[in-house]
Amino acid sequence: MVRILLADDHDIVRRGVRNLIETRGGWEICGEAANGLQAVEMAERAKPDVAILDYFMPELNGLDATRRILTKVPTVQALIFSEHDGEALIRDALQAGARGFLLKRDAEDQLLDAISTLALARPYFTARVSEAMLSAFTGQAEPAPQLTPRERETVHFIAEGLSNKRIAWQMQVSVKTIETHRATAMRKLGLRSMAELVRYAVRNKLVEA
Repeated sequence: MVRILLADDHDIVRRGVRNLIETRGGWEICGEAANGLQAVEMAERAKPDVAILDYFMPELNGLDATRRILTKVPTVQALIFSEHDGEALIRDALQAGARGFLLKRDAEDQLLDAISTLALARPYFTARVSEAMLSAFTGQAEPAPQLTPRERETVHFIAEGLSNKRIAWQMQVSVKTIETHRATAMRKLGLRSMAELVRYAVRNKLVEA
């Protein structure tokens, strides 16, 4: 029996993934979480074999949740589930300890293969993700700016049009912390306006155009 933890803040996404998983005999969802903190708590309690974690979640993003889960349950195979596949996102996922990275739009065709592979303790990456990784490794792509996951998450929410207060609530930090993340990100990227920050987010697939 392969035990699977599913963490995503959108009910419709969890339902869709659950329906796919339930078509496979011998698998079960041992827990569902709507945010990163819940995912960590459930993983510690349920000890899943595979954890499917949305990249952007409230309270604790998928990367931070992955780090905490692996600290508590090192045997978990973490799959980052994302709407975007920028090289910086993939790199951060690997550094956090994820063993797989899958775009949500590829879930119907590839999610079951991803879970099967991870259940055997083998890494899983789609051809698109593998190409991005190879491109970055060989220096064929522009180097990704060195934003921290929290800075990148802040940029994502800013580009989505959320206020500092709303972002602070989503990330469970103070407004001052969000302002610091924003200022630091803009300094690192050499940006001077919010419009430039939004364009950066779109160009690097941190948000939909």
